[in-house]
Amino acid sequence: MNYNPVLFKKPFETYNLKLGTVYVYANFLVSEFDEGADITFKNFDELAFIIKTHFLDKPFGFIANRKNSYSINLNDAKVFNETFKNLKAYAIIVYSDLTERIIEIESHFFKFNRKVFKDFDNAIVWIEDCLSKQEKPSYTK
Repeated sequence: MNYNPVLFKKPFETYNLKLGTVYVYANFLVSEFDEGADITFKNFDELAFIIKTHFLDKPFGFIANRKNSYSINLNDAKVFNETFKNLKAYAIIVYSDLTERIIEIESHFFKFNRKVFKDFDNAIVWIEDCLSKQEKPSYTK
């Protein structure tokens, strides 16, 4: 399922990157990486720049719409964990049992607060709830 940002009814910016499409909101982003993409810290540079530019040091959320099959280089997990310390909620939208099992494996490497969902509505509510519990007053719902 393609994510439809118009349904959320909040201002956003769309970026078409070499890895896929990203929708950036005030406090979180939604990614749709391309089929067959191999996500490494090195080729994540465009998105890393967008994250640093939009969120600076404030807490933010990340929703990965896993509508396509792609891989994440688990050898880079440590550097992802260290680089995005202000990532406070990581929601994954899954469409198959296989993807859920892959997420279980990834969870052993990534230290982010992660949760699996089957729909966007619950993922967005969870992201906003996690962010609203952060100490910094910069979160705006």
